[in-house]
Amino acid sequence: MQLPQPLIHGKLIKRYKRFLADIELDNGEMITAHCANPGGMIGLKEPGIDVWLSKSDNPKRKLKYSWELCQIGDAWIGINTAHPNAIVEEAILSGKVPELAGYETLKREVKYGKNSRIDILLSAPDRGLCYVEVKNVHLKRDEDVPGLAEFPDAVTARGAKHLDEMADMVAEGHRAVMFYLIQRTDCDRFTLSTDIDPHYGERFKAARSNGVEAIAYDCSIDTDAVTVRSALPIVGL
Repeated sequence: MQLPQPLIHGKLIKRYKRFLADIELDNGEMITAHCANPGGMIGLKEPGIDVWLSKSDNPKRKLKYSWELCQIGDAWIGINTAHPNAIVEEAILSGKVPELAGYETLKREVKYGKNSRIDILLSAPDRGLCYVEVKNVHLKRDEDVPGLAEFPDAVTARGAKHLDEMADMVAEGHRAVMFYLIQRTDCDRFTLSTDIDPHYGERFKAARSNGVEAIAYDCSIDTDAVTVRSALPIVGL
């Protein structure tokens, strides 16, 4: 997925109220950017980290800048949670996800379950329906296992609800797949952070036992684009 061009570099001053970030641009200007990420952003909100922003020309927008990427050492991290569905859609349509190949149609944001919307719905006459729930992953703590990506980075009651509804779809005879999109370039495996949200871990285990599938893919990331790269092993679950 192509990112808005050109991206603008700055240094993070602080992230606050979940959706706001104060940033100093390279020209010395202090701006407030929209942070499209409701999570905890553990390790990604330290003052002084390198950040990359897009700028909107829409006169109706209160905040002209959006925080897109950050860079820590050699690693690039995508923090904009508005992008994963489009990134995964592009990957499926281009054949980069063999687990989800062979479907004729792809729809986004389709109503299902109890007042929910599935991120991606795949279908084919001979294969039926496949519900794909996309989760953005950017947590890496390296406390015990270097290169380990984790989800979630905060308690997510909504995420647990999605797991239960995905299991319901399998019970109705459909296929359901959790797609964990790792928007980091420095991870080589994936697991759940059950210490952060034990309930999510419990619901994941229940969903898997009821037939919900899970896959994890990492991304290639630079200031031009974020694209799905390769499948990563899911460990410890």
